[in-house]
Amino acid sequence: MSYGTLFLIPVPLADDAAAKSFTPYLVNTINSIKEYIVENEKTARRFLKEAGLKTPQSELIIHDYGKHHRESPNMAELFKGLLAGTDVGLMSEAGCPGIADPGADIVAEAHRKGITVVPLVGPSSILLALMASGFNGQSFTFHGYLPINKTDRNQKIKELESATEKAKQTQLFIETPFRNDSMLDDVLKTCKPQTKLCIACDITAATEFIKTKTIAAWKKEVPDLRKRPAIFLLFHG
Repeated sequence: MSYGTLFLIPVPLADDAAAKSFTPYLVNTINSIKEYIVENEKTARRFLKEAGLKTPQSELIIHDYGKHHRESPNMAELFKGLLAGTDVGLMSEAGCPGIADPGADIVAEAHRKGITVVPLVGPSSILLALMASGFNGQSFTFHGYLPINKTDRNQKIKELESATEKAKQTQLFIETPFRNDSMLDDVLKTCKPQTKLCIACDITAATEFIKTKTIAAWKKEVPDLRKRPAIFLLFHG
């Protein structure tokens, strides 16, 4: 018996950004499958509607792989359709499945079971921020969230700055939106004046803000990042 295919389906990064986020191939794909593994069912259903899903949503099979279901996931149930030959879509809450996303565990299990995995083109905040930064796109590291403890976080920021000075490697990291201003304050106080910082927030939204300046220049005009999803990029060169 042949297995189904696991399609990795990107989701818009911002409200009202669906038209910027999907391709005709993606639309054709979602209209050819009826089973999904998702991080957030509400987000997934909204996106499928915006993307032009023609199948009645009542006919869909949706497996919730959100944070309340990941501690002891029923992998047998998640892969039942795939192993029976049914194509399944994997969707993140926002952006690309498997990139800074728990869906990577599903993809890894698919490979272990010999299931074909097909990634679809779509928005990745990490890559979009890197593209727009003007920093080194040949060598970069995404660190996710830095330590919450202020002392530990400042030490980590110093380590990232040192790494970009020595290796000319772009360093990317994020913070929860309500702590963005605190993170920015620590970066500005910790880094050297000539170090470059790119702030990319609300990517693909109407309020998108992406700017690269030196630390010294940012100190003269500090933006308000409260409640705005953002990525911070450091570079020295």
